[in-house]
Amino acid sequence: MKRQCLLAGIIILSIAGFSQGQQNELGVSFDLSYHSKWLSKGVEAYGQQGALFKTVDVDFYGTGFGLEVTHRNATASGYVDKQRFDYRPYYKSTLFEGEPYAMNYDISVGYEHYPGLDRRRAGTTFEWIFAFSWPKILPKGFTPSYIAHYEYPAGSGYTNREVTGWVHRFILGYDMAVPQLPNSLHLSTEVAYYDGLGNKAHDWGYFTVGLATKFDITENLSFVPGIYHQKTLDESISSRKDITYTILSMKYKF
Repeated sequence: MKRQCLLAGIIILSIAGFSQGQQNELGVSFDLSYHSKWLSKGVEAYGQQGALFKTVDVDFYGTGFGLEVTHRNATASGYVDKQRFDYRPYYKSTLFEGEPYAMNYDISVGYEHYPGLDRRRAGTTFEWIFAFSWPKILPKGFTPSYIAHYEYPAGSGYTNREVTGWVHRFILGYDMAVPQLPNSLHLSTEVAYYDGLGNKAHDWGYFTVGLATKFDITENLSFVPGIYHQKTLDESISSRKDITYTILSMKYKF
């Protein structure tokens, strides 16, 4: 009941923010991303197959409230029933703006929908994401972040009760200027701690390093390539110790 009340509260606040911010423009963007492997919190969700993500992000008039709708599917056969839609309302803002300890935060809740499966058989879940970053607290270019995921079954009587739990992700990013590139080269490191999600061990799950940058094709269109390497720390997350993958994204802002 507390979870449903919290979700209802976010929807009410979204409507209030929508009505208060109509003097600004509605923001809409589209993201098409190819993942050579889709690692969902360290887990190879489509095995050795890649994935396509199509995301529409609607920003409600600059109020901080918004809605993301994502469709994801494998790039090869064998995972037709695992294609899914995610519906994720969010609120993002900044605290202590102008201070060295300024903090950006993004709070959202997502609902999974598998169009080819019954909800109970699909193991449909809600997932809360609490994301925080501190862009000024370290020397220029460095940004530490913390992201917490909390996931649980989307209804009573579901057979996937063991899914309930947390994952805590600790990230350090660095933007490095490279004369040969139009935008900075983003270096990232991430380590994740599993805290009950999926009935896995309460332990460090994986460590990831990555490189990415952005190329502005037009004023509204950009291409973002990235390459990443995951070191699996707990074999219950993945039987493969080393996983290298790429993410190629095209982003368009209407």
